[in-house]
Formats: sequence, structure tokens, C-alpha cells
Amino acid sequence: MPRFLTLDDLDAKGKRVLVRADLNVPVKDGRVTDQTRIARLAPTIRELAEKGARVVVVSHFGRPNGKPDPKFSLRPIVQPLARALSGRHVAFAEDCIGPRAKAVVEGLKPGEIALLENLRFHKGEEANDKGFAKALASLADIYVDDAFSCAHRAHASVEAVAHLLPAYAGRLMEAELKALSVALEHPQHPVAAIVGGAKVSTKLDMLHFLVAKVQFLVIGGAMANTMLLAEGRGVGKSLIERDLLDAARRLRGDADKAGCELILPVDAVVAKELKPGIESATVTIDQVPQDSMILDIGLRSVGLIAEKLATCRTLVWNGPVGAFETKPFEQGTFAIARLIADMTQTGRLRSVAGGGDTVAALAAAGVTNKLSYVSAAGGAFLEWLEGRELPGIKALKR
Repeated sequence: MPRFLTLDDLDAKGKRVLVRADLNVPVKDGRVTDQTRIARLAPTIRELAEKGARVVVVSHFGRPNGKPDPKFSLRPIVQPLARALSGRHVAFAEDCIGPRAKAVVEGLKPGEIALLENLRFHKGEEANDKGFAKALASLADIYVDDAFSCAHRAHASVEAVAHLLPAYAGRLMEAELKALSVALEHPQHPVAAIVGGAKVSTKLDMLHFLVAKVQFLVIGGAMANTMLLAEGRGVGKSLIERDLLDAARRLRGDADKAGCELILPVDAVVAKELKPGIESATVTIDQVPQDSMILDIGLRSVGLIAEKLATCRTLVWNGPVGAFETKPFEQGTFAIARLIADMTQTGRLRSVAGGGDTVAALAAAGVTNKLSYVSAAGGAFLEWLEGRELPGIKALKR
């Protein structure tokens, strides 16, 4: 893992510390409906406050298109954040730069915390504008990035500010980078990856990157249909991408050259349409009816994946292997999730998973806390799996 300064390297006492958070959480009728990102951020803020820092938290929220919009105010986050910090008071500034922000920050005493208004109320944030970055930097002595989920964005509060102040990784950022490094940069071999989801097109770069890194690559979900069709298998009326059949064949060739075993479903749960409770059947992959679609993997495929994982020490997972949101097509994804959880808990496997659908599937299967690490980073996690250098990470390197 590249060298980063962390909170262990930071003397925060009396300093103004600008913490880049990701508080882009779901809010309905003014109430936060999922506290996960707030809870994961709390340890960094709490530690800085306990060390005597004056903590200034900034974040984006939604897409207000570079101008103030009450619908995208961070004010509803104040009380949930305070609760996550064991009842500590959190001041709120009605802007993130300028006189109103400055007044709130100057009013902080050591150990106190402020949340500033939505960064995206200013066009300079998404434009990575140096002037906007300087205005943010003027509010602090130190910069701490604890938003890996935003690290793929070259925005002012993510990239430019890191060059204007002494920059450190927060505890969540540190944990994420360590987990990802263990998974692919310095893993225990053999290494496996499971990649699912709807489209090959959205994950083609990822797949090509992974075949050079892992010994086993499992492809599931609707994207497996395109791979199967490219190999001459009938997939009925399943979702496919015909324009990517040649790309699928090239991926198979690249995997063979790299010594990576590509694993596709050997059986499938099929139905005539995707809707809850519809009649379904399990068939071998060579017997998919013309009037049906593949919506999940079958028990033989689960068994094959289990057999391969039994030989592995490290796993990266992104994407469900079936339409898990709709019963009865959740069983394949849940079976894999529980298998991975069991192997992780018994010390046989180091498991790292991420991506919105994957996180949702793990939660639905009840095993989120039983993997080695689950990333809620979304786009940043996907770009890391594609082998890209993320602007927010590059800016923190020392």
C-alpha cells in the first residue's frame, strides 16, 4: 500500500481540522433513513475531538447543480451526526465558505465540531476550482480525507484541498485502503473474484484487470448471459448484449493466457418473466427454454463456486449472481453470501466486497458483518477494481 499519513501521525490539539466526509445519505421527509455512512465516519471525528482539534466537517449532498437549494441542505444531518458522536454538540454553518462558515469555525473551541453546508451549493466544488479550494483551505490548518467513496472524483474538496494543507487519511479511509491492498495488491493466494450484475459493458475494464490478478474469476448475474451466448450456449430470452459477444470471447482468451480460470453458471433458475412469486424451474445451462430467461444460478453452480472457493485464501466480490431483489431469485446470491461468511468466520478466507447491489444483497442475507471488509464506496470501489488511480488517493500519497 502506498504511504499515507494517518491520524497516528497527526498532532491535532488546538488545530482546525477540515474533514472531508461522505454524508450523502438517504433522507426522506427530513429524516435520515440509513445511518451507515454516519456511523462509519464517527470514529474519525470522535478521535480528532478527543485529541483537542476543532473539527470542521464538509460533505456534498445530492445534485443541487452548483447553487443553494433547500432540498439538498445538510441541516437534517446535524442531529443524526450528533447522536453518532455520543451526543456531542454539532454546530451548523449555512455555507461552506465565506463569512458564515468562517464565523462558525472561529467560534469553535478545542474538542468542538461543526458541519458546514453542502459543498455542491458552489460550482467550484465539482469543477475542482482552485479558488474554491483555497477558500475551503482558509478555514483549517490540516486536511483529513475520510471519504474513500468520493476518491474517484477530482473535486475541489477531494483533490485540490489536499495539495493546500497537510493531508492525512481518516480512519475509514485508512481501513478501506488497507482492505483493498490486502485483497489485490498483496493478497494471500490463490485469489478469487466474483463479478455479477446486469451488463458486461459496465464492467469490461474491471474484468480485464481482474483476469491478470486472480486465479479464479466467477461471472454471474445477467452479464454471464452474454458470456454464455458468446460460447454458443442458448440463453432463451435472457438479457444479453449482442454487440459485446466479440469482447466476451476476447476476455475468455485473455483469461486463458493469464492462467485465470473463468467460471460461468452450469445451471440456472429460469422463468418466463421477472416478477415476484412467478413459477420457475432449475435447468442445466444447455437446456434454457426459448421462452424463458435466466434469473439466478442453480444449486450445481453454487456447488461449483463453493468447490473453487475452498482452494482460495482471498476473495473480492462485486455484484449479485441473480435478481436477488425478487423472490424466488435471491437464493443463489444468498447461498454464496452465507458460504463466504462461513469461510471468513472460520479463518479460511479473507473476503472484501463492495458496490451498492452487493452491499444490499449482503444485508438482505444477514451477513454484512461476517465478511472481512464490506465497502460502501460504490463508484470508487468499482474504479479501484478497474485498476485506476483515484484522484483523491493520489493526492494523499507521500
